Amino acid sequence: MRSFIHALPKVELHVHLVGSAGVDTVLELARRHPEAGVPADRDELERFYTFRDFDHFLKVYWAVQSMLKDRHDVHALVVGLARDLARQNVRYAEVTVTPYNHLLDGVSGDDVLAGLASGRAVAAELGVELAWCFDIPGEKGVHAARETLAFALAERPEGLVSFGLGGPEAGIGRAQFAPFFDAARDAGLHSVPHAGETSGPETIWSALRDLKAERIGHGTSCVEDPALVEHLARKGIALEVCPTSNVRTRQVTSIEAHPVRQMLEAGVVVTVNTDDPPFFGATLEGEYLAVASALELGHAEVARLAENAVLASFLPSRRKTSLLEEISAVLAAV
Repeated sequence: MRSFIHALPKVELHVHLVGSAGVDTVLELARRHPEAGVPADRDELERFYTFRDFDHFLKVYWAVQSMLKDRHDVHALVVGLARDLARQNVRYAEVTVTPYNHLLDGVSGDDVLAGLASGRAVAAELGVELAWCFDIPGEKGVHAARETLAFALAERPEGLVSFGLGGPEAGIGRAQFAPFFDAARDAGLHSVPHAGETSGPETIWSALRDLKAERIGHGTSCVEDPALVEHLARKGIALEVCPTSNVRTRQVTSIEAHPVRQMLEAGVVVTVNTDDPPFFGATLEGEYLAVASALELGHAEVARLAENAVLASFLPSRRKTSLLEEISAVLAAV
């Protein structure tokens, strides 16, 4: 199964750029920016990176964020992610970028865009196509939404395909962001907000109703509402499921206890993703293997997960068809 999963051409739909920073990339940044106080010794950095709890995750996340100063740092982050994806035979990824946070930290808009563009070009040379989702940090409110939308529409970098909403869910109503999602959709961007990761089904309903979500980031709590599960299945609205992330942040107790089984049995379109892979000790291949093992899936069922990700992506139809044919060929060779 491990070699089969590696052979599958894969698509990643839910990975955060800052959260994708692996040890090699962070070492490069730490040595470039010693003032950040991040360990520049590999052994020490690996200990710093070892997940302990959610507060520790946030500490490491913001430490990495603080070292992004210019286009060279953004470039390093994108290239590090691309190399990790290429090693796993991931052909396409829609990467969540939070430009408002970078601008707030003093990185110029030109540097953010230049780093994304140059990193994306290197990714293409590695055989990985990267697309961008610009997302709102929800905890920073309507002002952040307005600035994120303005930046996205004014700059419209190559590869920008979607508009998202991340950050804490509790107390951060989805409906307040509706006008910004309306404008993003009118401009041709797809709606892909987080919902139902750390809150109940009503947050998912609101994302569907108010933000016209085409996919849902996480959606873990949907199984608490049978009517919602039925709606997601009937409408074919894909969930960007991140199993190890949900375990690490204690939204579920284990992969075995993850509601992904109920989602699949109900006919919901499930895609498997990593969220913040190095922070949680995850890889996309590892997520596929963990789900396959926990649910005792066969090769055809695992291939279906890979197909779901292709179909739920915002790739052009011709690219989808090509990847689906490759998946079929890998399955036929088993």
